[in-house]
Amino acid sequence: MMKITHVALRATLAVAFAAGLSMAPAQVASAAPAKDLPAGFVYGTDSWPITISSSPPYREPRVSANPVYGGYIGMTGNWARWQGCGGNLAWSTADSSAARTNYTTYHKGIGVGVYWFMAGPGVDPHYNGTTVEASAWGAAQAAKTLRSMSGRGVTYPVVWLDIELPGIKPAPDNGWNAVYTSTCSGRVKTAYVAASLDRADVNGYEAYLTAHSSYTPGVYSSPLIWSSIFGTGSAASIPNTDEWTYTAGTSRINPAPNGWCIPGTSTCARFFGGVTSSSPRALMWQWSGGGGITNGVGDFDQIDTNHVR
Repeated sequence: MMKITHVALRATLAVAFAAGLSMAPAQVASAAPAKDLPAGFVYGTDSWPITISSSPPYREPRVSANPVYGGYIGMTGNWARWQGCGGNLAWSTADSSAARTNYTTYHKGIGVGVYWFMAGPGVDPHYNGTTVEASAWGAAQAAKTLRSMSGRGVTYPVVWLDIELPGIKPAPDNGWNAVYTSTCSGRVKTAYVAASLDRADVNGYEAYLTAHSSYTPGVYSSPLIWSSIFGTGSAASIPNTDEWTYTAGTSRINPAPNGWCIPGTSTCARFFGGVTSSSPRALMWQWSGGGGITNGVGDFDQIDTNHVR
């Protein structure tokens, strides 16, 4: 995803906003699994293009064990771009086509999924400090997400809410921890947003998505970022929501994960909001290339297909 900044910057921003201040080369190892492990787990990529040079059925790029390419998850929309503030759209036509071919022709993986780069209440052009308006802002983003998905050939049933503190313009915190003078201004008006408003934003998005489509909402974030936005109380609790995490990530692509851990290391996926790696709601792990930990290639994901509803 939009992991342009480093983890250290993310942490600094999180601490700064919480304190009331204003303010996305591969190493190859030999110990890779012979196939996607355990049963039902596949490997994929997300966001910016990664060259897939194999013939169909396509293979996961850069992974030494040469497993089948299990899926692509792309940015279908960006709140800042939608609101006329600029911003990129991290989408690969080539990678989504390869993933779709593997899914529809060879019955491999999940095919194509999408995520929405989501805005918090603080950049809502109609912000008034109420949960009613925060919910309406979330619903408006969900409506735009569904419109933007047209023609994408989406096959995966979960739509991901990308909730993060990216450290980029126009709002370093995407409006989760601060209220801005206007949507695109980049100037902080109030360096605080109540966790209840943040959660109302998310709830509004999820309610609209489920009421107007057959898709299921899921959240992409990390333990650190999630708690810095939603705290540790009821607003942060999402034990029944599908999750995609980028913690703990690594700059290494190989060996690829077995289950939710990198073989021969202590690096394992960590989820958030009451979901653990043993939960049926733990669906994806961006094991390399995310969270500001560059690998020089792109974002690589492990995907559990066992619990997709």
